[in-house]
Amino acid sequence: MSETVQRDEESVVDDALVEVTNLKTYYGEGGLLSDNPVKAVDDVSFGIRRGETLGLVGESGCGKTTLGRTLVQLERATAGSVSFDGTDVTELSGDDLKNWRRNAQMVFQDPESSLNDRMTVGEIVREPLDVHDWNSSRERRQRVRELLETVGLREEHYYRYPHQFSGGQRQRVGIARALALEPEFVVLDEPVSALDVSVQAKILNLLEDLQDEFGLTYLFIAHDLSVVRHICDRVAVMYLGNVMEVGDGEELFDDPANPYTHSLLSAIPTPDPTSQRDRITLRGTPPSPRDPPTGCPFSTRCPAKIRPEAHADIDDDLWERIEVLREILRERNRADRSLTERARELLGMDTRFSDIDEILQEVFQTPAGTDAGTGTEGTTESGDPLAGVPSTVSEPIERAAEHVRSGEEGRAREVLREEFGSECDTEMPAHHEVSESDRTSLCHRHKFEHDEPSAFFERTVFDG
Repeated sequence: MSETVQRDEESVVDDALVEVTNLKTYYGEGGLLSDNPVKAVDDVSFGIRRGETLGLVGESGCGKTTLGRTLVQLERATAGSVSFDGTDVTELSGDDLKNWRRNAQMVFQDPESSLNDRMTVGEIVREPLDVHDWNSSRERRQRVRELLETVGLREEHYYRYPHQFSGGQRQRVGIARALALEPEFVVLDEPVSALDVSVQAKILNLLEDLQDEFGLTYLFIAHDLSVVRHICDRVAVMYLGNVMEVGDGEELFDDPANPYTHSLLSAIPTPDPTSQRDRITLRGTPPSPRDPPTGCPFSTRCPAKIRPEAHADIDDDLWERIEVLREILRERNRADRSLTERARELLGMDTRFSDIDEILQEVFQTPAGTDAGTGTEGTTESGDPLAGVPSTVSEPIERAAEHVRSGEEGRAREVLREEFGSECDTEMPAHHEVSESDRTSLCHRHKFEHDEPSAFFERTVFDG
């Protein structure tokens, strides 16, 4: 069985060039409109070995780019540390920070906005050399021409401006600029997303050749999982500011350990139209990073969420409806009430936040007159959307609905959490070792008293 990993007391990986420990990057703390900060990166720990490529994947908005920018100190860490070859770079400033940045560079996702249209390509690529006073002016110009040739551009491109290039060519300029000072560590933020397939292969091969020649270490941020599998030695899977799973790339793709990784990999398109592989479709969207779940960050969407013992045998369809209701109430709590709606509430008038009966009707009344939780034809003449729901479920839901009608939505959420919640809702899971190769996963299901996520999916999803 898996072991809990104490990530703040020992090295995350052996021979780590970059070691991230309990890193947090928050925005908007102490704002005028809300005291809750946006938790873009929330208590992340991992390491990147010298000379390896670590892939970073996850949905848009999960914090990948913010994490990459924090590693190269383009964003200021709120807490935690980023150790580069034994030096905590979050504590550097002034000349020390400037000198360190020779060893860490970044290729940005959008080359159109990251390149200055008022500078020629030669000036853009030469700028890092000028800032760090690298050799003579003549040697700098020669260095730039060599870099342009290395990334597949021509010498005459030196005097052209970024707007004269295609998106793919501009991305090559960005790569050349990042490599100008021969850094040890490079953050690649979607470096090939703007390129066509043939050019993607050329750039990926170039990155691999440069890594072999100069011993570079990469953090490779991408959405294209096939590219990540091709180029990366290890992979970290990120969700809502947290690293859910990290480990050997081939192992992770062949045998994912975390429920979110299962869901993410199931979305990879297959070229076989006859494939019977099941796709795991997640409900809803990720919660706001300003108000993430109290327990597991994936708990509001997780298909493998642990159920309380009293409801372990509940129908899967009914359970999903219960989770949808809880998420609706949670979203209502975060929604902004206009001044008009607040005035209507004070006057005892209906608002879009108060019609709980319509919500119950939409959530629990199945199409074609069937009753939720039974799968049988039911009578809906009574107008009660909970008519076909077992009393063990309908009674706490009705109690919660009464609290909503009384304007006590906080108490309604508490009732539902007390009745239908589990450790997934209340406790942040620990990182568990899930293989002999130091692969770790953030999930309560790795505890000995629960089924492993893989066993759960084999039983409930893939076997119908």
